[in-house]
Amino acid sequence: MDIVTFWVQWVDTREGGNLNTAIEADYVIVGAGAVGLAFADTILADSDATIAIIDRHGRPGGHWNDAYSFVQLHQPSAFYGVDSMPLGADRRDTHGWNEGYYELATGAEVSAYFERVMTQHFLPSGRVSYFPMTEYLGDGTCASLLSGKRAEVKARRKHVDATYYGTSVPSTHTPKFAINAGANVVPPNALPDLWKRAGRMPSKYVILGAGKTGMDVGVWLVNAGADPADITWVVPRDSWLLNRHHTQPGVEFFHQTIGGQADQMQALAEASDLRDLFHRLEACGVMMRIDETVEPTMYHCATISRGEVEILRRIENVVRGQRVRAVSSGQLQLDRDAISFPEDTLFIDCTATAVDRRPAVPVFQDDLITLQMVRTCQPAFSSALIGQVELNFDGDARKNALTQVVPLPDGPQEFLLVTLASMMNQHQWSQEPRLREWMLASRLDRFSDAVKAVDHDDVEKRAVIDRFKAYTAPAIANIHTLLAQQAAG
Repeated sequence: MDIVTFWVQWVDTREGGNLNTAIEADYVIVGAGAVGLAFADTILADSDATIAIIDRHGRPGGHWNDAYSFVQLHQPSAFYGVDSMPLGADRRDTHGWNEGYYELATGAEVSAYFERVMTQHFLPSGRVSYFPMTEYLGDGTCASLLSGKRAEVKARRKHVDATYYGTSVPSTHTPKFAINAGANVVPPNALPDLWKRAGRMPSKYVILGAGKTGMDVGVWLVNAGADPADITWVVPRDSWLLNRHHTQPGVEFFHQTIGGQADQMQALAEASDLRDLFHRLEACGVMMRIDETVEPTMYHCATISRGEVEILRRIENVVRGQRVRAVSSGQLQLDRDAISFPEDTLFIDCTATAVDRRPAVPVFQDDLITLQMVRTCQPAFSSALIGQVELNFDGDARKNALTQVVPLPDGPQEFLLVTLASMMNQHQWSQEPRLREWMLASRLDRFSDAVKAVDHDDVEKRAVIDRFKAYTAPAIANIHTLLAQQAAG
């Protein structure tokens, strides 16, 4: 059954403003983005439960429906999506700034992938119902965004909130700065269509925002032919960046990936303070920064290649340490300064927060599951694993012990917390045969895959694994020391 047919049949159950039937399933999932679909995939694969998925978008994929056309995953496609269906072809790029590394799906490819997940896997199962263009109202009802008609919603086992982090992208968010009449402010989505504009192209470009979106825009502008001298970049905070060289799947990248993990454990074990830690991580190539003379104060798990960093370093007009307050025609008002530009300057809004840093709540609370990160920087894996815990363990206390929430980091100071939480979770999972077996088989856990493939007679690779193990306990002990040091100021 395709999406349109299902939607028509659901609409046909209504009489006037009332519904003849309620939406009822074992699991009712609110949100058809990556985390909701990854959880649903686990439930579908490993149980006989029925699932209803409610989402406000017209297609599955969540925020990918609203993303700019040149967006790509910043980690390899192999780590993303649902466990049962590969994303991409596990091939390596042969040119460009990602040359030599595993492919990064484009936004269009991700959207098409989630469409296939729904129409070729979920709906044909007969156990998944999908309600697009529908708002969950939070009171046991939902409403069609097209007609306003309502339906009762009943979960026989659990309600699942896949929207807790409140993902936002530039094309849908409301800027926190004033946009005055005549100001030429656009989201990144508008850039590939600049050729359609009447008259000449903008003479100057101003990137507003220093997150991964701002970086993507800088790389796109330079690669599309903009003169770096015509680009100004407003960077309220510089960021520490994960080096994609050390996040590659596959045994051929064993020394870069697992060796990078061993390097990270050694840095954590030997660092004297937080600044020393990040400089050690930079020295071994695990972390990077765009300007090596500036000490970053932001860390959001953004992953990038050296090729991208080199492109961004060509943009020399960087305004640091101030946020945008207002944009007018030809003028930018910051916290302290006002900067004038030609009137035809294009201001590109990259200030969306991506995900809200809300306080962690227990994943399992009675009849509610709130999907959150349980392995740092791995949302799809986290949701799939939560599904495994739901199906294989009893009692909220036991389940929550296995799914301690990993906070979303904002700055370097959170790196210690998220690393410790991930390590503690990983240790817990390794003690549970059912979870250990699932991780070894899961396509979303390619690090375990690389370790599993090492032959016992491979002395060189075994030495890397032994080094990782040797530094793990000292790393944990020193993390506690560094956290206490932070708390003491």
